[in-house]
Amino acid sequence: MLTESERMSSASESRFRLQSPNSKPREVKVFALDAPSDALVRRLAERSWNHATFLTASTFAAADQDKSCGPTHAWLTDLGGCPRSLMDEVGAADLVVMVAMPDGNADAAAAIGAACSDMRVNTAAFISASMSSSEEAVSKTLAQLRPWSLMVVVAKSEDYIEDMLIALRA
Repeated sequence: MLTESERMSSASESRFRLQSPNSKPREVKVFALDAPSDALVRRLAERSWNHATFLTASTFAAADQDKSCGPTHAWLTDLGGCPRSLMDEVGAADLVVMVAMPDGNADAAAAIGAACSDMRVNTAAFISASMSSSEEAVSKTLAQLRPWSLMVVVAKSEDYIEDMLIALRA
């Protein structure tokens, strides 16, 4: 009588195995939510990544003041300054990562999070808090991100955020 391991390794059982690896790489979109996090995201973008796109939503607050702007107005840009459509970027993503700093304005998280929710795209958020960041500032930023993210991490260093992006296969 064959053991379970021997039976599963047999030629007759091989027809049930996946014959090719998952060939679709993960598409990760990384959004800087405010002006202070914009510099951090630009530094992260300089590193080598598999399939990560780095974008900035740091002008969201200014665009939000102009009520004539639609939801895909040019408040979302790539790092070269070219306008991007929020819905197109989220639609092409498997994971959206939002990065914010304490004392920044992370209001763009609501628009990005709503788009992710509508399109069923997973979200993660990082708050890059230094030792000098006040608890009040971290709490305010956390309150802006938490409703729109499945995972929120308060990171004490830029290296930690880089390591997390690597772990998330960006």
